[in-house]
Amino acid sequence: MNSMTYNGYTARVEFDDRDNLFVGRLLGVSDVVGFHADTVNDLRAAFIEAVDDYLDTCAKIGKAPEKPASGKLMLRIPQEVHRAALMAAQASGKSLNQWAAETLGKAATP
Repeated sequence: MNSMTYNGYTARVEFDDRDNLFVGRLLGVSDVVGFHADTVNDLRAAFIEAVDDYLDTCAKIGKAPEKPASGKLMLRIPQEVHRAALMAAQASGKSLNQWAAETLGKAATP
């Protein structure tokens, strides 16, 4: 996945071959915030403008802007997976939270 990051927000970027445009959309927020441009430099500027506009619009209408992630994650997993993860964490000398954060970080990093 191609992505861009600005002010704590990340966008997924794709190339639309049919329209010969770069197209992006913010990830991690339910509001649809998109942008597009013909060049990479213009795409970066459009992304920054889209994030700033999103934040300004939220302020104008009195809505708290969504943050891409709160840092809190609740999972429902099979008991045997929970047990195996707990044992792996203890074996590595870490809490389950520390172990899971490290493991998820490794898995999510391209």
